[in-house]
Amino acid sequence: MFNKKNTIPIFFAVDDAYIPFLAVAIYSLVKHANKENEYIIKILYTDIKEENQKAIKKYENKNISIEFVDLNYYIDKVKDKLYTRDYYTKTTYFRLFIPDLYPQYDKVLYLDSDITILTDIAELYNIDIENNLVAAAPDDVIQNIEVFQEYAEKVVGVADYKKYFNAGILLMNLDEMRKSNFQEKFLYLLETIKFSVAQDQDYLNRLCKGRVKLFSNTWNRMPIGKDIIEREKLHLIHYNLAFKPWHFEDILYKEYFWEIAQKTEFFDKIQKIKENYSDEEKFKDMEADKKLRQLAQKECDCVGDDRVSRREKIEKAKDRLDILAKIEEFERNGLFDKDTEEDPPTIPLLPEGVDYLNEKVSSKLKTRLANKVGEKFLENIIKNQKLLIKEIKGIEKLNSINSGAIITCNHFNPFDAFAIEHVFRTSKHIENKRLYKVIREGNYTNFPGLYGFFFRNCDTLPLSSNNKTMVEFMKAADTILKRGDMILIYPEQSLWWNYKKPKPLKPGAFRIAARNNVPIVPIFITMEDSNIMGDDGFIIQQYTINIENPIYPDKDFNEKENTQIMKTKNYEIWKEVYEHFYKVPLLYSTEKGKMPKY
Repeated sequence: MFNKKNTIPIFFAVDDAYIPFLAVAIYSLVKHANKENEYIIKILYTDIKEENQKAIKKYENKNISIEFVDLNYYIDKVKDKLYTRDYYTKTTYFRLFIPDLYPQYDKVLYLDSDITILTDIAELYNIDIENNLVAAAPDDVIQNIEVFQEYAEKVVGVADYKKYFNAGILLMNLDEMRKSNFQEKFLYLLETIKFSVAQDQDYLNRLCKGRVKLFSNTWNRMPIGKDIIEREKLHLIHYNLAFKPWHFEDILYKEYFWEIAQKTEFFDKIQKIKENYSDEEKFKDMEADKKLRQLAQKECDCVGDDRVSRREKIEKAKDRLDILAKIEEFERNGLFDKDTEEDPPTIPLLPEGVDYLNEKVSSKLKTRLANKVGEKFLENIIKNQKLLIKEIKGIEKLNSINSGAIITCNHFNPFDAFAIEHVFRTSKHIENKRLYKVIREGNYTNFPGLYGFFFRNCDTLPLSSNNKTMVEFMKAADTILKRGDMILIYPEQSLWWNYKKPKPLKPGAFRIAARNNVPIVPIFITMEDSNIMGDDGFIIQQYTINIENPIYPDKDFNEKENTQIMKTKNYEIWKEVYEHFYKVPLLYSTEKGKMPKY
């Protein structure tokens, strides 16, 4: 459980020298705060004068409290291990101790002090962090400077520099961090690895890898790169590194800082800091930036380019590139039901070649063994991060089914059947129902190895090019549904690797549901990049499994009418999930962007 929506714990960590800029940050926070929220501000420090504390506490009001928290007692035991350089101080590490310091909070915001807030910070706090450890924005500096991109991937170890986040604006899931023994892992890393470029931020990226929710850099916009964001979309400016308007004149977004600064009692002091900032100090800043790039390059050189193997994998994955190109071609030509990958040669499946309902003793034994092996296989691919399920939404909708049912799902990866199997095992139905999977003929008759064993024995219903076998298939499907079990059918028919859009649907699944008067349970799996590189040289996708409301046949319509109605509803539901998740309208590259009629 997270804290109440209207209670927002916010942490800063500063020393005495940064008090004027903290005042600007807090004034901007207070200016945009919603009076219906309660903002609890805690300022972690080891050395701040009493007079400066009093000056900051003047910003308190009915719904904003400010507390200074002395961490000298806490930091003593590890301070010798906390590496710092240049203008960094040990306070930069304080955010890493918040989970254990504040067990009463499940979620908090951490904010650097060199910021100006342009909208209510509650909007950032209310982002759904799900079960991730942190939510943060990609680091603008990393995105713009090549040597830092190399450093993030080679030294810190993120799979893609685009996933490396800036830790100055951080939504922290303290509950999950405590469950994962975050602080214990951090202290262990301090003993074994020294990150010298971005220090605590590097540790955070390493420790949170694979469990980061990225939000827009409009909530952590740095004055670097091109000014391409519309001003009304900016939420927070972060004057990171040497991009300080109180040091330099030509800093992007400086007007936001000075507008707030002149309203604080520190305005004169900040102006004097700028006036007295010498050319020598400015030169040192530029030299520090140069040295930091050199340090990052040195770290990269010491590690060596272990991305050679990554390039080799990309070469090995030429077949994947060919498939992606074929998907583009097929979409453009409206060939949605055509496969983009070669299947095993199809050996016709005759009636005597399949025992759909496991009526033979040998079939029962093989199925029992296959399901046990399959369960262990499913556990392993999840444990080894070959299958990444980020979230299951709507399990209660699956649990609400009291009869047999057809489960429909988009088809984009051979492992998506394992994802649905995982969902079924998560549901209440695992206790008294079975899940059958409709598969292709060639996968049943001619697929080699372990997967072939699964295809033939793990409660599968193979299709067939033989009419007599299909009669047996339909009888088996009717029996399975009447006894209250469930059948997974991919109504798109074709598998297009990592294809995110819903494809046109075939009527078969809906005809079976209509004939047996059972519901369709529409499931649409959405995807996003993880931080893990796959063996094929592509980023492994993490799945959100969206279980939607069941679609029931209407007793006022006949089988043919219900088939069409249910098929249309299923597609519309998938379309809505797609557009809501990806925040784009569903358009195809076919002529006029329309889906062909089927």
